[in-house]
Amino acid sequence: MTDGKALDPRRLAQYSNDFNADRVNLVAANAAVASGVLTAATDYKGARSLPRDFSIELKQGSITNQRRSGRCWMFAALNTLRYEVMHQWNLDDFEFSETYLFFWDAMEKSNTYLENVLATLDEPTDSRIFQEINYGPADDGGWWQMFAALVNKYGLVPKSAYPESANSKDSDAFKQYLNSKLREFAADLRARHTAGASLDELRAIKNDDMSTVYRICAISLGEPPERFDFLARANDDKNDKSDKSDKRDADAANGAKSDSGDKGAEPKTGKDERRQIREYNITPMEFYRKYVPVDVNDLVTLCNVPMASRPYGKRYRIRFTANVAEAGDMEFVNVPLNVFKKAAVDQISAGHPIWFACDCTQFSLRGAGYFDCGTVRVDQLFGTEFTFDKGQGLEYGDSPSNHAMTLTGVNLGEDGKPNRWKVENSWGKDNGEDGYYVASDAWFDRYVTEIIIRKEYLDEATRSLLATEPIELEPWEPLTKRSR
Repeated sequence: MTDGKALDPRRLAQYSNDFNADRVNLVAANAAVASGVLTAATDYKGARSLPRDFSIELKQGSITNQRRSGRCWMFAALNTLRYEVMHQWNLDDFEFSETYLFFWDAMEKSNTYLENVLATLDEPTDSRIFQEINYGPADDGGWWQMFAALVNKYGLVPKSAYPESANSKDSDAFKQYLNSKLREFAADLRARHTAGASLDELRAIKNDDMSTVYRICAISLGEPPERFDFLARANDDKNDKSDKSDKRDADAANGAKSDSGDKGAEPKTGKDERRQIREYNITPMEFYRKYVPVDVNDLVTLCNVPMASRPYGKRYRIRFTANVAEAGDMEFVNVPLNVFKKAAVDQISAGHPIWFACDCTQFSLRGAGYFDCGTVRVDQLFGTEFTFDKGQGLEYGDSPSNHAMTLTGVNLGEDGKPNRWKVENSWGKDNGEDGYYVASDAWFDRYVTEIIIRKEYLDEATRSLLATEPIELEPWEPLTKRSR
């Protein structure tokens, strides 16, 4: 006799009989075992319903690749800014140095972790708050506001000034040992506190500890530049070419010969004659202020979290989420889906890409480049419906934000409403279609939790929330998570 808690052999035999009695299960098992769950679940009709053309599409630079690191939030943020730089300065392509901000993010997170240790010296090490603080002292993940805090303090540099390294492309070992050292420093600070050291004494020790942190970061990534030279070429001849083409067409219509082969025309030398943009000995902050036509402080984090415990029309702040200690913790304005989506459509329609965070693992085909429940039919494969709504997925930790990307296009239907979105990823050009994905509008509604919007595209009601006092949340309370 059993009390029903254990798996009963007779029930297992019945499960097996039921499984084998249904031909659909056998076909599904053959497909999934041979090809994997996602391939077996792919619905070609779903994929065909998401063509890769968009009524509004922004021309972006070459696809980027975060490699084996958790820097997606940083790549997505820099991808939104490089678009603005390229179109401001008429560049064919451009990429910022992700490693530059990665260095300073590691330094700032380390300092903030030790400051958080000093703020919780009397907390038991097994308390929930200390466990949250101690989970990943200087891990890679982050939010837009972390990015803004770094840019405000350290500026930006082009990739040529601080290229990728082995440890920026594959950060596991670097961050593993950095985190281990930080936890050792934390244990030392707490032990000294117990022995009677003052806060001033402990902070002096912390500042000495940060010298070791700098050494680890500099050895792993190389020291960041304080000044650098910069060279880019502007493609100013686009309009000139158009003007010359128009002139040739007009001459041909009037029976005149083209002057392209006339004597006196400048001979072609093969030399790149495009206008040069040159800077010598410029600082990262000077570069940001001069060349980036965006103030990172003019963008707001909107979230769509449909939970009764997180009412719409409120501003929220999550404790212990800062990377730069003096910049403060992360804040979010929670708005209904219609407000959330309208802001996104308005910003893209005005010609500006959007940083966004989502659960990229749900109903996702990484290789083929689809985010869509109608394409990834795991419900059909397994013969069961997946019924969580967005709020339940967040409340139960089933679909938290785990990745940040960039929206660079949207397709509007006859009714003017979006039905699919173009997504720029940072997983290299071999994933998706040349690095780009298409997301259905239904998937956007269900799995996109954060977007970064310029203040001019907020409605008055949402803009007014920026002046309200935020509701403070503990770091484990459901709202959103750091993106990797």
